[in-house]
Amino acid sequence: MNIGHIPAKIARLKPGSPAIIDVPNDRRISYGELDNRVRRLANGFTEICGLEKGQRVAVLSKNCIEYMETYYACAQSGLIVQPLNWRLGIPELQRILVDGEPSAIICSGEFDELKQQLRQLIEAPHWLSFGTGGDNTYEQLIAAASTDTQRMDAAIGDEDPVLILYTGGTTGDSKGALHTHKSLYMGMLNQTVAERIVPTDVYMLTGQMFHIPVGLAMNYMSHGCPLVLINFDAQLALEVIQRERVSAFLGITTMLNWMMAVDNFDSYDLSSLRNIQYGGGPMPMKVVKAALKAFPCTLIQGYGQTEGMTMTFLSQEDHQGAVNGVHPERLSSCGREGYVTSVRVVDAEGLDVPKDGTCHGEIVIQSEANMVGYWRRPELTEQTIREGWMWTGDMATWDEEGYVFIVDRAKDMIISGGENIYSTQVEAAIHQHEAVLESAVIGVPDDVWGEAVKAVVVLKPGCHATAQEIIDTAAEHLASYQKPKSVDFVDALPKAPTGKILKRDLRKPFWESRENNV
Repeated sequence: MNIGHIPAKIARLKPGSPAIIDVPNDRRISYGELDNRVRRLANGFTEICGLEKGQRVAVLSKNCIEYMETYYACAQSGLIVQPLNWRLGIPELQRILVDGEPSAIICSGEFDELKQQLRQLIEAPHWLSFGTGGDNTYEQLIAAASTDTQRMDAAIGDEDPVLILYTGGTTGDSKGALHTHKSLYMGMLNQTVAERIVPTDVYMLTGQMFHIPVGLAMNYMSHGCPLVLINFDAQLALEVIQRERVSAFLGITTMLNWMMAVDNFDSYDLSSLRNIQYGGGPMPMKVVKAALKAFPCTLIQGYGQTEGMTMTFLSQEDHQGAVNGVHPERLSSCGREGYVTSVRVVDAEGLDVPKDGTCHGEIVIQSEANMVGYWRRPELTEQTIREGWMWTGDMATWDEEGYVFIVDRAKDMIISGGENIYSTQVEAAIHQHEAVLESAVIGVPDDVWGEAVKAVVVLKPGCHATAQEIIDTAAEHLASYQKPKSVDFVDALPKAPTGKILKRDLRKPFWESRENNV
């Protein structure tokens, strides 16, 4: 299986059918046109740029046709795509680029200033850009390349790496999850079964293409479905669903709440919707009921990670049953293992904990959809993947029917608005303030974002700082969504005898209060 051959396969069957509707750039492209451009770009990478199998191509862009062309062209040529989170600051982008050592960096014109800054810090043989503000080198490469079918090794695919997705770690350093053609394909198979995809679907990608959900979008394209690209806005999403007859999309709880709150929501024709998948955490019962009433379709939840795409699913029937009083508690779970995934909840020795809904353990995953490892991090890979099982770092219980309930995150990750936020990164930024002695960052309940970032700070003796000063200091070193939304000042942080800060003790009052008010 070569992921890069998806456009060519569909082009042979229905070349004139729509492949990508690029809403932000008001462009459309058919599968025949996409196949032609992907072949040219793949040939341009190898014949003109001289890139070789296994080399990396970094991409800095918001959602657009060119982004997807690059994914397919690299896959077809045996290259590895290294998508970049444009929300990150220059130091982190520099670190990621140094780690990946891309041979080519592709940027959209809107990031030209950022590209120029990175060029002063990063050496890469080829810099290409496209769109307004760019230098048109991307289009020049496509125009100069041949349309011949790639003459690369026909065996490219399966175990060959095709994608590095960077995710934050408990140390504060990003790490690259390396996926192969096969791991992406198996993740797509998981999604096909869970979402019950049909060729008449129209899929809307609401998230950014530097996240793992790009694999979900490629999956719909592998079925010959049109892909609709947007940069999420609630009203825009409703307008696009109506205009393009969208049948499926992935959203987070926040997105659905915003969409339902749009003025004159009932005036939009959403009858084309068949299924909505949500992720980033459980959805409160009242939101599930509201969504099932507002949207004329089914709901499913997917639990996943960058390292393993989507691993468990709370099915359409689970949702409908829960709102009708059949196991309503399961709306707090992330469902059961997917079609090509085996899931266990284990203790520190790797032994299954009882399926009693009480005993805690770590979620471990065995699946061909898992990453093959972390890029250039063999020791971390060995810690994470043991005897074929990937240790997720998420703590959970499970019931007798295999429904998994996440109770804590061993890595202290916060999920706010669907974005992963790592506490040590925020703490490092907070400590840039000269008055800070110690800090602990936790996630607390938030009706809009799911979780909000809270900092608990101990100041140095004789020093003073306001909450806003702490937030402003953190904001200087973080993306906007990573900074604390609130700050509490305390005399001391709770600690274990070893000196480790007990974040669970800090979180407990907020979450218990939330549960008591449900």
